Amino acid sequence: MGIRFVLMVNKQGQTRLAQYYEYLTLEERRALEGEIVRKCLARNEQQCSFVEHRNYKIVYRRYASLFFLVGVDNEENELAILEFIHLLVETMDRHFGNVCELDIMFHLEKAHFMLEEMVMNGCVVETSKANILAPIQLMEKAS
Repeated sequence: MGIRFVLMVNKQGQTRLAQYYEYLTLEERRALEGEIVRKCLARNEQQCSFVEHRNYKIVYRRYASLFFLVGVDNEENELAILEFIHLLVETMDRHFGNVCELDIMFHLEKAHFMLEEMVMNGCVVETSKANILAPIQLMEKAS
């Protein structure tokens, strides 16, 4: 398992989406998110997008008002994870228009669904935007 968790956080540090691929209690999740978010948001744009924290490597990227943070194993390729984050944002952009914090807040189930189509058990299993969005488009047609 490479990916341990995916977080989407706004500029104020509020978590808008959290998906974990390993078991952590609510208290552990809350503490981990607080530590990581403070650490990543305090960094400036000239610093690299990789941070080591506890036994994780955190790869993050900011798009508009949202930070996308992915916690991975130390053996994971950071550049591949940056590409994964970019693919996730492009996929959400294709569906929502220009994805923003409100899209995530008001359509959280769709954001989770896209992530679930892309990642299974911590491994990236789908990279085709069309394949990721096809089930969502079918559900929207049916309703």
